[in-house]
Amino acid sequence: MTILETERLALRPYTQDDFDALYEILSDPETMKHYPKPYDAKGTQRWLDWNFANYRDCGFGLWAVVLRETGEFIGDCGITMQNIDGEQLPEIGYHIHKKHWRRGYGSEAARAVRDWAFEHTPYNCLYSYMTSSNTASWSTAASAGMTRVKEFDDGHYGSMYVYRITREEWKQLKK
Repeated sequence: MTILETERLALRPYTQDDFDALYEILSDPETMKHYPKPYDAKGTQRWLDWNFANYRDCGFGLWAVVLRETGEFIGDCGITMQNIDGEQLPEIGYHIHKKHWRRGYGSEAARAVRDWAFEHTPYNCLYSYMTSSNTASWSTAASAGMTRVKEFDDGHYGSMYVYRITREEWKQLKK
């Protein structure tokens, strides 16, 4: 079941069959350099289980991103509730397999998820947050119309940037 489509991508709920492709992404040291460490098999399964619970409890989560042309799984993107500097906020998150970096897939998926969230949820603001050194991630947030609204030290990852777009800003983008 596809949740949404863009020109090049389809986003759909994860299935257990996505484990191997997801593990390839989450276990890669380069891809996960902004996390404490790459995920092992148990961590990857926890990631899937967390998203299965999000689908059930929230009606959304991170979705598998696949290329429409080939059906190849290339990453994930979606909405999850995250603790951002002490507040539970709806966050657009994304991870793209490194062999597909610099092709605009993350930005394309993030913009589509942003639109879906404003069309299907009551949230008046959407957020993305990342380590301040994660240039690719904050560039993706900016390409989705978000602006940096905060920097804080989370005591774990260090300096974090928070990006946000309001429903009103989104409406202006859509004109």
